[in-house]
Amino acid sequence: MQFKTLIDAFTHNRSEDRFVGFLSGQDEEKITTFNALYDRALGLLHVLQQKGMQQGDYLILNLNDNEKMVDVFWACQLGGIIPVPLAVGISDQHRQKIFNVYQQLVTTPKSNKTSSSAYLYTDRKTLLKLQSSAEKASDTSSYESIAKHVLLTDEVIDVSKPGQRVDVKPEDISFIQFSSGSTGSPKGVVLKHRNLIANIDGIQKAAEFTADDISLSWMPLTHDMGLIGFHLNPIVCNYNHYIMRTDLFIRRPLYWMTAASDKKANVLCSPNFGYKHFLNAFARKGLEGIDLSHMRLIFNGAEPISVNLCDQFTHEMSKFGLPKNSMFPVYGLAEASLAVSFPVVGSDLNVIDVHRESLAIGAQAKITSKSEKTSTLVGVGVPIPHCKVRISDQQGEELPTGTVGHIHIGGQNVTEEIIGDNGAIFFANGWVNTGDLGFSSDNGIFITGRFKEILFVNGQNYYPHDIEEALQTIPGLELELELGKAVVTGVSSDKSDLEQVIVFVLHKGKLDEFMVISSQVKARINEQFGIEVHYVLPIRKVPKTTSGKVQRSALADMYLNGEFEEVLSELSPIKELASQIADLDNESADDEIINAIKKVCMDALPDKTFGVNDSLLELGASSLSLVEIHAGLDELYPDKIEITDLVDHPTIIALAEFLKTK
Repeated sequence: MQFKTLIDAFTHNRSEDRFVGFLSGQDEEKITTFNALYDRALGLLHVLQQKGMQQGDYLILNLNDNEKMVDVFWACQLGGIIPVPLAVGISDQHRQKIFNVYQQLVTTPKSNKTSSSAYLYTDRKTLLKLQSSAEKASDTSSYESIAKHVLLTDEVIDVSKPGQRVDVKPEDISFIQFSSGSTGSPKGVVLKHRNLIANIDGIQKAAEFTADDISLSWMPLTHDMGLIGFHLNPIVCNYNHYIMRTDLFIRRPLYWMTAASDKKANVLCSPNFGYKHFLNAFARKGLEGIDLSHMRLIFNGAEPISVNLCDQFTHEMSKFGLPKNSMFPVYGLAEASLAVSFPVVGSDLNVIDVHRESLAIGAQAKITSKSEKTSTLVGVGVPIPHCKVRISDQQGEELPTGTVGHIHIGGQNVTEEIIGDNGAIFFANGWVNTGDLGFSSDNGIFITGRFKEILFVNGQNYYPHDIEEALQTIPGLELELELGKAVVTGVSSDKSDLEQVIVFVLHKGKLDEFMVISSQVKARINEQFGIEVHYVLPIRKVPKTTSGKVQRSALADMYLNGEFEEVLSELSPIKELASQIADLDNESADDEIINAIKKVCMDALPDKTFGVNDSLLELGASSLSLVEIHAGLDELYPDKIEITDLVDHPTIIALAEFLKTK
């Protein structure tokens, strides 16, 4: 490895010949050379140090602006301050995570300091929303605590004076990556400089990166693939790269390929939901005049990989010259810094069909011909340099090749500490339990599922217990959903490219009474977490183990086996609903604002049937759809509506009335 720390690499590669490009709109682009980025970061470090921040302190980064995020990340690296990137959420539940993380940071002992100081770097608008969320939760003390240690981007005016660089060692912490979906008890993966340098070196060797590559990413910089894979890796490898705003991709997914063509970017990335989102827009609008023949790699990770989406995307984009073997399915997680295994560059997809009953822990995976009883799996290659993988039983004993078990990782890139974890995932000799299940073969590693039952939705992880707890506090719900009466699980099948989120609710009454509960559950989860619930299903009994633990997988299997088909049919009075929608919509047919909002919503939700009095949240409009709706309304009524207004006024009628007051 050429470098020992990120600072070594950044200092060595700073020049006017290399740049990072920030894409904030189709006609909005800013190019910053590595040299200018270094100078700006050093100037921002002076501001941080004037605020009182010292080496070893934590700084929570809660920003939507990619340029500001990159600036402050490198300022922290130069000063030995530990950045903690957290996504800016649109709900009170998301914002509560900021307070929970802050509390964990200030109470976590560190070996190199007698006390821990934590700060927040954000903008004034976001800070006000944090204050509002704390007031709603009657938790003003959390806000008051963090408000004393805030630096606002609005206050940073002069970065011309350089800060004082510190001596950073390989064993020093570079940054902390908190899990993307958990809000109640978030866990922070501690990544040291030597972990990151080892992983980036392995990534570069396995993916054959050179200084001639050009990458483009729309993944958020709060995500390990976005930050490490598509910003730190280009800095260390010294190649030009572009970072697109995530909400730009959500609003204009076709621009992703247009920009890749225009910029001659040959390395891209996306999880499943991104390909699905792009293909939906492509089917409606199409593309012209782009050239993708220069593409080398399109990383596919962060979610279980869909063969159907891989094939569909490469087939459609091959019309523009995309090489079929550019699709690059990979496996990784924050505990590994980022990457665990890659396939051979230029190889075809390694697709197998495995008998579903042979995928139990300890069973020998049975590869067979495709049928209704098989699951299709995509190989994710072999461990990259500096990382190692073993398939183990519950006690950590390695299992034979081809046997399904727990995926453990080890190596120089793997974390040694997780804030908020009780140490249960750590095994002897540095092995870490990923929580994933799979098996290895002569053809590489195959992922079969998640032992922890984490949900993968829109590239983020969500813990079922977090969602189940949120369902206990639905305002106005006549039947209180006590913990254990609602079970959240994710279901994947060959019929669906993406994981479906299903909620099972203990209900012994009539089905027509359940419709109200179903709507409220969908709305609550969408409002709090921004994810779509595909079905809410009544159950007479919650299956549990002898020790009292809920068996989510048993309910998922019942659903996959078709045991809820009759219930689903009875819960879908489509004709009656369509008639009611038509009657309600006729009453407001002449209202210009209502019609404008309705058209925007219909464009963003082409597969939904709804009227002007239907709650978009109850319909299951995902966070992606809400961003798309907000973008469309902002074009019609600039600066009149914020995305949070869609949550506060979820029907077209309510939103129209709110808009009229503006």
